[in-house]
Amino acid sequence: MFKTFQTYKLLFIRLILIVATIELSIYFFKNGFVFTGVFGLFIVFLMIREMFFYVRNFVLIYNKTISSILQDDFSSDFSKHKFNTNYSDLFLLYDTLKSKQNEQISKDIIYRSILNNIETGIIILQKQDNDWNIFLMNDYFSTHFNVPKVSKWKYLKNQLPSLCEIIEEDNFQEIKTSIEISINEQNNQTFVLQASRTEIFEQDYFIVLLDSIQNVVEKKEKEAWANLMKVISHELLNSITPIRSICQNLQDLVEQDSMSDEDLEDVKNSVTTMLRRSDHLQKFVEGYRKLAMLPSPKKEKIELQHLIDTCLQVMNPLFKEKNIEVINNIAFKRFINVDSQQIEQVLINLLTNSFHALKDTLQKQILISAEAKENRIFIKITDTGNGIEKEIENKIFLPFFTTRPEGAGIGLTLSKNIIEAHGGYISHKNEDGKTTFEISLIED
Repeated sequence: MFKTFQTYKLLFIRLILIVATIELSIYFFKNGFVFTGVFGLFIVFLMIREMFFYVRNFVLIYNKTISSILQDDFSSDFSKHKFNTNYSDLFLLYDTLKSKQNEQISKDIIYRSILNNIETGIIILQKQDNDWNIFLMNDYFSTHFNVPKVSKWKYLKNQLPSLCEIIEEDNFQEIKTSIEISINEQNNQTFVLQASRTEIFEQDYFIVLLDSIQNVVEKKEKEAWANLMKVISHELLNSITPIRSICQNLQDLVEQDSMSDEDLEDVKNSVTTMLRRSDHLQKFVEGYRKLAMLPSPKKEKIELQHLIDTCLQVMNPLFKEKNIEVINNIAFKRFINVDSQQIEQVLINLLTNSFHALKDTLQKQILISAEAKENRIFIKITDTGNGIEKEIENKIFLPFFTTRPEGAGIGLTLSKNIIEAHGGYISHKNEDGKTTFEISLIED
């Protein structure tokens, strides 16, 4: 930590000088030079005094620096000792630890600021002996539940007994459940409770997150409406803007005294264009109506293989035209309880997507498979197309989102709604250059 060798060297030199001066003083006394001997002893006294203060200052500075480091107190000022090379390593250690502490404090302030701005109730408990203390409580938790920022678990328990009892019942272990909490003596509100336990540097922590279900639902609804309005406004503007421009052009033509054959041809083309854009708008509205007014499934027992064969009969002419090989690996016979027309629509939508995905590929192959496990039927449709780009993976099930110019963007959304109405789910994944859509249905 400090220049050990140099320090010892200086102490050794001082000791040698003191011993040498004592020897000289004794020598002068023996030879009758009493005054010179007394003066020599006085020099020895001064040298011993100087060495005492040298050692004392060294020990004091060393102890003060080490105490500051051990107590995390970096407020001491050692600037007047900076030029003393004996302490250079010691002060370097002090400055390094001070810099690290300042950096850690800055990080803590940033982390706490982030946690305090999250609209989720967060408390972090720290175990000390057999008790739990509150390590952190963010502003949202304190404000939303009207709880002061207490430091002890027992104080929090007095404020929110319903929450604390659930945590204690599970012995401060991982929890994921819903809980009803009364806010400001009003009606109970339902929250999603998630808790986990972790150990960091032999310190035991318990992290609790509380999300209002109402807030989560409202947030998702706002996001859904925002996405829907973007799509609707985009489609409407794409049709209304050219129609308005055409109408303006037609108005200019009809205001003329006479109309030439060329003008008449312009009128015909304009009317044709308006009809085409109107048809597009009508299809768009029809697509929205299908999504908004999806009827409840009328379930009936039907064999899975028969359902697949029916869909393939519809799609086979297109597959043969483009030389697409379809491999049906469903070997077992299984009856499923579904609305056959709706599930056929889903399968045809997925096969149609695979058909378009194979448009520009050399290996054109579609693989259909199924398996039954854990009271569910899993149907997989895999193609060797170019896959779904990472940038749009989270958008493919959004209403009216499409990458094809001629697409309506409701196929996958409608399919998802149908499968969810049956109590199942639909997902996709890209693996080894292949795209797989998987349908999961509950086996009644």
